[in-house]
Amino acid sequence: MHILVVEDDQKAARLLARGLEEEGFRVTLAHTANQANGLLADEPDAIILDWMLPDQDGIELCAAWRQRGQMLPILMLTARDAVADRITGLNTGADDYLTKPFVFEELLARVRALLRRSDRAHPPLLQVADLTLDPHTHAVHRAGTALVLTPKEYAILDLLVRHCGHVVSRQLLAQQVWHADLIAIDNLIDVHVKNLRRKIDAERPMSLIRTVRGHGFCLAPPEQHNA
Repeated sequence: MHILVVEDDQKAARLLARGLEEEGFRVTLAHTANQANGLLADEPDAIILDWMLPDQDGIELCAAWRQRGQMLPILMLTARDAVADRITGLNTGADDYLTKPFVFEELLARVRALLRRSDRAHPPLLQVADLTLDPHTHAVHRAGTALVLTPKEYAILDLLVRHCGHVVSRQLLAQQVWHADLIAIDNLIDVHVKNLRRKIDAERPMSLIRTVRGHGFCLAPPEQHNA
């Protein structure tokens, strides 16, 4: 499942993302309302939205999304704990409201509850050739055989599958999977992609993952590789 975290405090956002990823979620970070609007195209399953953003209040952003028909589950985060503020947040369109500071386990329980109630709680399988991913359970199969991936390997594969047939840059992997600059984790990318390719493609008649030198990686059916 994919969570969009909209939080202007970058340190807090990274800590929150790390905790969610350890629980098996794929996390995308936005630090402004403008960034969040641009990332809705990635189709998150739920949004964790901070009230105070530098370019627009989270309340206004939430209201704008609802007016445009965006019905993704939204959990509002804020330091405001007055009853009137909570009512404002919920009336604006947030599905739930959590005051700061909060205990991560409570946030996790609230996110899972929102996802259970959402129509998107059981998204369809993602498939490329004989490879399937279940976004709900994170189960991965190749030709019917279950594959055991680490959370980082799954996050990489999920990104590659969702961009099937297109090159995923090393910079995008660094940002989306590690929430870090490419320089800091460049070697880690190679290690994880090598391990992922060994699990996905080793001893298979069809290789799905290929390296595009100088650019990144691409996952596609063999006929697209050869086109």
